[in-house]
Amino acid sequence: MIDLAVHRKSGMTPVVSYARTSEDFRQRDGHGVRHQLRINERSAHQYGCRVVAEYVDNGRSASKEGASRPAFDRMIEDLSRGYTAAWEPIEGVVCVADDRLYRRPEDLARFFAALTSRPGRIHVDPQGVRDPYSQQGLLKAVQSLEEAVAETRNRSRRVSDWHWVRAIEGVPHSGPRPFGWQEDRITRHTDEATLIEQAIADRIGGKAVRAIARDCCDLGVTGTRGGRPNAQTVTQIITAPRVCGYRASRGELLTVPETGEPVVGRWEPIVTPDRWQSVCATFSPGSLYMHRGSGTPRLTGQRAAAPSRIAGGLLRCGAARHDGTVCRGALSAQKGRSRRSPYVYSCRSCGRCSISGPLADQALERIVFSEAPAHLRLPDSVRKRWHSGEMEVEEKRRILAFVLTACLVRPGVKGNPVWDPSRVQPVWQCADRARPAEMAG
Repeated sequence: MIDLAVHRKSGMTPVVSYARTSEDFRQRDGHGVRHQLRINERSAHQYGCRVVAEYVDNGRSASKEGASRPAFDRMIEDLSRGYTAAWEPIEGVVCVADDRLYRRPEDLARFFAALTSRPGRIHVDPQGVRDPYSQQGLLKAVQSLEEAVAETRNRSRRVSDWHWVRAIEGVPHSGPRPFGWQEDRITRHTDEATLIEQAIADRIGGKAVRAIARDCCDLGVTGTRGGRPNAQTVTQIITAPRVCGYRASRGELLTVPETGEPVVGRWEPIVTPDRWQSVCATFSPGSLYMHRGSGTPRLTGQRAAAPSRIAGGLLRCGAARHDGTVCRGALSAQKGRSRRSPYVYSCRSCGRCSISGPLADQALERIVFSEAPAHLRLPDSVRKRWHSGEMEVEEKRRILAFVLTACLVRPGVKGNPVWDPSRVQPVWQCADRARPAEMAG
């Protein structure tokens, strides 16, 4: 047992100090939480307490669902067990304001349950000492929560209105600069704008997007964040409304409320609106910029098709890039052109690697059942069910994912009709991975 009398130095109550800020992206020096901790020290001393531990969540939101707050979680654990990691007893919490501790009902419930899990504890802030066990103390906490929720809603509305006004005035997007423009997001980037114009012309002329992406890779083109272009990124770039000067927001083309005409941005356009509409017409709706991205509306009434091939997404491209690195793009199943290979697995990132679907599936089956290391060896019952035809594709894919992290596929030799199974090179799962119950017997 911990002797509380020993830890009560000069009769001062041991409390823990908590500090949190929602963001720290301007100065990035933690000054906000540092100031809160100083205020907590002052409040603790003023009301006869001493701080025995500090918990800091810098740049952590408390209002977003699922937001991570590691220090808050540690404080809850320490409150529940009654002492800190250094074996200091805890008899209360000090914080500059309730909204630093909680902005969601579930966090309020967790905090009060942990704080009142032992008798005699206190809640300290600059206004004084509160009794968390009393009805008045609980009502004060609930009132603080309601005020925090109302403030969050008002702030969210103000931010949303601010973004809408900026968008309707044609101000460029914030964030990383878009491909095709300078850092000011207004002036055209000469080389990149030329590439976009050429890509749009090639697409309107009937060229495949993968071929356009491959041409860009051959030229050594990289995106504004260093990535290499693929079919998806090329599609998004050439179908984005910004290429013709139109402003979009959250997946919607903005229009002037009074006239219904598209909002024209303040940046230099790369192509004309007619040209943009022509290139958009070459794609299906699900591929367009307006139907992609985290905040954009999705196509409704359609469910994503379940994988129909066992190796889809597991195979990785082993083709070498021009800079000597390996592509490692995912190989996806596509329709083949022969009876022997009615489907093939091809790399959509570089387009340089393709393998017969049935032969690749056979190679995976051989690898899993004949070459797996001891710690990943599958029981005979799984082998029998696999070969009996009882297993569905999804179950086979789960088994492959249990045994393999991925499989690297080396490009074949053009014109060579001889199948080389060594092209498929397995990457095994870690030895300490737990074996699922359904595979244990």
